[in-house]
Amino acid sequence: MVELDHQFSTGKPTDYTWAAINDLERVIPCVEGGRVIEPIGPGSVRAEIVVRMGAMSMTFTGTVDVAEADEASRRALLKIKSREKGGQGHANADVVFTLDGEGGGTVHTAAQITGKAASMGEGVVVTVLDALIKDFTQRLATI
Repeated sequence: MVELDHQFSTGKPTDYTWAAINDLERVIPCVEGGRVIEPIGPGSVRAEIVVRMGAMSMTFTGTVDVAEADEASRRALLKIKSREKGGQGHANADVVFTLDGEGGGTVHTAAQITGKAASMGEGVVVTVLDALIKDFTQRLATI
């Protein structure tokens, strides 16, 4: 299990950021290599992400669900469950957004990764995941 915490700021009103985080079709493309394949219900989509780890590129396909959305406390939990295309691995994560009321907040990521990606070592996984999240928080400010 890899756990990371990041601060972010969108420079936008909290209501706007809250709406964006809970709109999976808007927020998933903010992840580099991420795209929505299709909606499968309210607050749930099938999605894929192409992740580059050094010379390797892996595609993970699965679901992203808004598992919790507490508007009063501005806290949302997104659950990601995915499998590596053509491989035995998976990448699952719980991503918790907590907004601070000033156009930003924190994102806590708890990820479990197996297969080829995990075989590269925890240091590589942490570096790649950290870069993906930092890039995501910058892109979030642009939507």
